[in-house]
Amino acid sequence: MNLEEYAAKQHVLAPAGVPVPNGVMCTTPQEAFNAVAKIGPAVVKAQVPTGKRGKSGGIKMADGPDDGAEAARSILGMTIGGSKVERVLIEQRCPIARELYAAVLVDVVSRAPLVLFSTEGGMDIEEIAEERPGAIRRHIVDVNKGFGRDDALAMLVGLDLGDATGGVADILVKLYAIFRDKDAELVEINPLAVLKDGNVVALDCKFSLDDSSALRQSELAKVASPPKLTELERRGAEHGLKFIQLDGNVGVLANGAGLTMTTMDVIDHFGGRPANFLEIGGEAYTKAEVALDLVLSNPGVKSLVVNFCGAFARTDVMADGVVRAWETLKPGIPAFFSIHGTGEDEAVKLVRERLGIEPYDFMEDAVKAAIEAAR
Repeated sequence: MNLEEYAAKQHVLAPAGVPVPNGVMCTTPQEAFNAVAKIGPAVVKAQVPTGKRGKSGGIKMADGPDDGAEAARSILGMTIGGSKVERVLIEQRCPIARELYAAVLVDVVSRAPLVLFSTEGGMDIEEIAEERPGAIRRHIVDVNKGFGRDDALAMLVGLDLGDATGGVADILVKLYAIFRDKDAELVEINPLAVLKDGNVVALDCKFSLDDSSALRQSELAKVASPPKLTELERRGAEHGLKFIQLDGNVGVLANGAGLTMTTMDVIDHFGGRPANFLEIGGEAYTKAEVALDLVLSNPGVKSLVVNFCGAFARTDVMADGVVRAWETLKPGIPAFFSIHGTGEDEAVKLVRERLGIEPYDFMEDAVKAAIEAAR
């Protein structure tokens, strides 16, 4: 779940003591006019849960109320990154002396929190990482020790931040505390600005909340932007299924998220394109008809891989759900099964006798056959 800039600042940064500019959320040009009249010279920002707003024309300057109203009028109704702009943030314009970058995220290699800092703020961090990787300072956090002021100061050595060093270090520590306490997947400030008076202020904020923490972080979940779902993804959610629609042509049904992602990786490895993520492990096998219908409703699907591996779950029970669904829906595309683990003999027999399909001994062979059929 992603928070728009205004929500992230008001509900995450400000309560944690990270300075943010004065701002007002507006939904009409008249509200923007009134806000600029009160705040003074301002920045008018589209509020959508995505980046690159400036490049899309979603950020404009307003010297006075009329400018604010005109900027809001041009931004409201725009579509940026697939999201329609329905709100703008009117925010006090700050005298910037220097733009920095700061973030905390999960490092997939070390599987630990990673604190990032760069003196090259205001730019896409991906571009900096590719063109000048040395411009980014990194600190992998030992979660048992945490991240304190000494750690933050060590990251800033030699960066010539002058009197702003202490303020920046304090904000880095607060960002890590936010990341930890708020179950974040990402908390990013770009730019983190050093103002001409020496104060350090967060001019923007991206905040991503771990979906599985929605109950614990209920207040943040309430202000998070609703996810952008396709019609098929909405149907899946209504039935309690995590379905992600992709642009490939090989449909995937597997039990367990790990096996599903592995199957997708193998499809990609052999030159195919997976059409979806959808796992029907656990009790989800009882929803096999809904799951199969979701996969087949994707117009790009030309073949299907069904990959079951049973440990505690029985593959014959899962296969029975899929076979029943197949007999009901009567799909016209070829399917390729790979079944291993608890109950596999019964499952293989079931698929062979009821569907007339011979499961493969190896997942790789089932995937290769599905890729070839999709072509």
